[in-house]
Amino acid sequence: MIADPKALLRQLYDAAVARALPAQHLAAFLPAVPPRGRTLVLGAGKAAAAMAQALEAAIQAQWPAEALVSGLVITAYGHRPPGYRPRRLELVEAAHPVPDAAGEAAARRILGLARGLSADDLVICLISGGGSSLLSLPAPGLSLADKQALNRALLQSGASISEMNCVRKHLSAIKGGRLAAACAPAQVLTLLISDVPGDDPAVIASGPTVADASRCQDALAICARYGLPLPAAARAGLESGAFETVKASEPFWAQHSLHMLATPQHSLEAAAEAAAALGLRAHILSDAMEGEAREVGRVHAALARAVARRGQPFAKPCVLLSGGETTVSLAAPPPGAAVSTGRQLGQGGRATEFLLGCAIALDGEPGVFALSADTDGIDGVGDNAGAFLTPSSLARARALGLNAQAELDAHNSRGFFAPLGDLLVTGPSHTNVNDFRALLIF
Repeated sequence: MIADPKALLRQLYDAAVARALPAQHLAAFLPAVPPRGRTLVLGAGKAAAAMAQALEAAIQAQWPAEALVSGLVITAYGHRPPGYRPRRLELVEAAHPVPDAAGEAAARRILGLARGLSADDLVICLISGGGSSLLSLPAPGLSLADKQALNRALLQSGASISEMNCVRKHLSAIKGGRLAAACAPAQVLTLLISDVPGDDPAVIASGPTVADASRCQDALAICARYGLPLPAAARAGLESGAFETVKASEPFWAQHSLHMLATPQHSLEAAAEAAAALGLRAHILSDAMEGEAREVGRVHAALARAVARRGQPFAKPCVLLSGGETTVSLAAPPPGAAVSTGRQLGQGGRATEFLLGCAIALDGEPGVFALSADTDGIDGVGDNAGAFLTPSSLARARALGLNAQAELDAHNSRGFFAPLGDLLVTGPSHTNVNDFRALLIF
């Protein structure tokens, strides 16, 4: 018998997050000696400040004090590591997931810093998830308000992260390889923390320093598929091809190198190792699961029930691990839905929506506990990373007058788990390898 299932699940989450922290891995990718010219550090993402902190520590330890190092990094509000005061770099905080004026101004400055470099210079780009909104510089003819409206529509559409970033990069003046083009002829080293299924560098933060294979017509097709409103200037730029991204045929890519510091798979493997150290078998289902969060939750519930009842396809006790990036398509509650009163509706993110879908499908299955959380420490726009599920969750909710299905229909998953005392609140983790899910069965 496992004495404290929730504590065990939290240990696995902590192991997954720890594996993705840049301080553990970044120094290995710093060049042994500085360039003949200067080193310019540019970055954007939820983990960008922690990456900058790790880079500054590595430079101080490995390079001579006279090395010329400067730069600008953008991270999300509240994602600066505690106590970090940049010595050589400037750190700007901006809005995520919808861009704001601070992000636009910083992105414009980053593009300006990248211009006018020489072949003797080195640019180190620190890129992580969240960079798409933080590094927001609209394409010619578009305004920040245009980008904000489109970003909100994308977030509510149910589009995958690859689809969203295809649209974002084509309507940007800095993403889709454009930052790399501005850096030429300098050497460019891109260090990445992946938050996307498949770890495609061109998708992470919409690939500001990576060649892009998608086309303007692909972005138009995505907008049509989800009924996304396009400003006239955006439609004209896409239809004419004027907003085409930078392709792999450009000669300056020969001066570029790229390394992945952390991925969802790395973190799942760390969680599996932590489970094994506790004497528990762990099975990684996938690091790249996508789809509607509630439906993915139901699939996980079906698998967990098969393990609990039949020992198939895995023997219990065990833990099932998965990662990736699910989606939540926002919609009004169905006609006649009985939504609980007294609380604001629509509070929740992918992690808790997954968990509520899983809870309903499990219906109190004995011996099944779960944790679903975002590795950046923030699920959606709430203050929680995710939540826990226990066999008693639905019964306790009913005792409080909560209707699980109604709350799911209203996308109020955070509002469902909060009164139960089952939210996981960690604060920003200073990294981001996307969703983490663990189902414990015994």
